[in-house]
Amino acid sequence: MKTITKIIATSAAVVALLFTTNANAQAPQRLGIGLNVGIPTSDQYKLSLGADIRYQFDVDKQLSIPVTAGYTNFSGKDIEGTNFKWDNYGFIPVKVGAKYFFDPSGSGFYGLAEVGAAFGVTPSGAGTGFLYSPAIGYSWSNGIDLGVKYEGNTANPTNLIPKPQGQVALRLAYGFSL
Repeated sequence: MKTITKIIATSAAVVALLFTTNANAQAPQRLGIGLNVGIPTSDQYKLSLGADIRYQFDVDKQLSIPVTAGYTNFSGKDIEGTNFKWDNYGFIPVKVGAKYFFDPSGSGFYGLAEVGAAFGVTPSGAGTGFLYSPAIGYSWSNGIDLGVKYEGNTANPTNLIPKPQGQVALRLAYGFSL
């Protein structure tokens, strides 16, 4: 079942990317590279770090369709007074969404909503989960983008604590037109 989920999520992302590229060959397209630093919402992790690449095509000046993929790692905490340390949790997020700029110029403040899959990499057997990510941010016309997001993940990286993982993260990115 986990393999089927991975195949479906990857196929959906590829189809969305190909559909949007072919359907809007004349629409402006952008590529962005971002770094994410966050605070996990689960007690067993202390910090999350990640990087991503976002392909984005503009439907019009205010509405864009982003497809994002990258890598995120949650650093496990040490349990005080014991020799126990939570395993790090690493996953590959693959998401598609909608980004709406509140200014008609296509820059400035925006809202973003993405959904997709988190493919667990570490620890072994981390599995795949549903990923959702609402965000707000500000994009400057020179390509710099600063956003704050919540990213929820239904994957269960360990069998010790069966609860969803999440993070509140800051994303700093640079985007350029293709």
